[in-house]
Amino acid sequence: MTAFSGPFQTGDRVQLTGPKGRLNTITLTPGKQFHSHRGVLDHDALVGLPDGSVVANSGGVEYLALRPRLADFVMSMPRGAAIIYPKDAAQILAQADVFPGATVVEAGVGSGALSLWLLRAIGSTGRLVSFERREEFAEVAAGNVVGFLGAEPENWRIVTGDLTEELPAALEPGTVDRVALDMLAPWECIGVVADALKPGGIVLCYIATVTQLSRVAEAIRDTGLFTEPESSETLVRGWHVEGLAVRPDHRMVAHTGFLLTARRLAPGAVLPALKRRASKSEYEDEDVELWTPGALGERTASAKSLRRRVREAKAGASASLARGRTPLDPRELDAPPSEAPEDGLVTRDAADGDATGSGEADQ
Repeated sequence: MTAFSGPFQTGDRVQLTGPKGRLNTITLTPGKQFHSHRGVLDHDALVGLPDGSVVANSGGVEYLALRPRLADFVMSMPRGAAIIYPKDAAQILAQADVFPGATVVEAGVGSGALSLWLLRAIGSTGRLVSFERREEFAEVAAGNVVGFLGAEPENWRIVTGDLTEELPAALEPGTVDRVALDMLAPWECIGVVADALKPGGIVLCYIATVTQLSRVAEAIRDTGLFTEPESSETLVRGWHVEGLAVRPDHRMVAHTGFLLTARRLAPGAVLPALKRRASKSEYEDEDVELWTPGALGERTASAKSLRRRVREAKAGASASLARGRTPLDPRELDAPPSEAPEDGLVTRDAADGDATGSGEADQ
């Protein structure tokens, strides 16, 4: 597994922070260079330095060199599908009460961001089974996970296919502690999820819109197998603190998605009725039609873009697996040098977390 401390080695990802706070993430490769319009920095100059060093390029521009945190890595890694942001991942671990040794089911796997958080939370004694319909997304996720961990986790398995069909075959009924659903229509899977969960187990749904939130909440209630669903969203606002200038940041990470949780009741248990004020809760078939996946719409990456991201993820995994070997043979990487991002560079604007593959750094 990749060490998260100690001197930098070949194959390590290193996050360089420039004078204006812009983040540039590189993979240390013998003989390669990090270029900007204000100078060149040799990768070899970083090998052997301790984490948290400050280095200068050929133009005298100084960079702070640190290993990226998991939160940094997931924001800049190759993406097959949209990722779950760190602010939501932290709440998922808390609200789903993911613990070391837990058996966890995840669907869909997307780009592997949540998989990394779940693997860290369950530890070596836990088990994670991830389901993904699209083979390309599964390949990107596998590359990203191996790229960050430096090894293939023995307690993680990706199953390609539909959750409703594959879950009963993959796991015995009543053996799963936690289920995390990140998909367009999670209400279609509530039945098989209920069968897989242990009594007291938790299902958590990550959904983007209020129509999805309403539909899945009603589907959970209709089964009579869960506690009353609870929903929330997480908003994170940074603060500027410099001397006496203390104020909220002008920008914030606001709505990204809703989290809905419910717990599995014991067999035969009937949830006590809740006393509520009268509200408009009735709906008709026409309303349900607005909740269908076709009406909601689904944005997907092009086939060409997915192929490129698969190559990038596999190249990152290969570099991580070869960490510490000198020299690192470019032929070991799955992506040919002409197709890989120049200098192995992925940049992310510190202000908005937008990942790019530019070879130029904004000083």
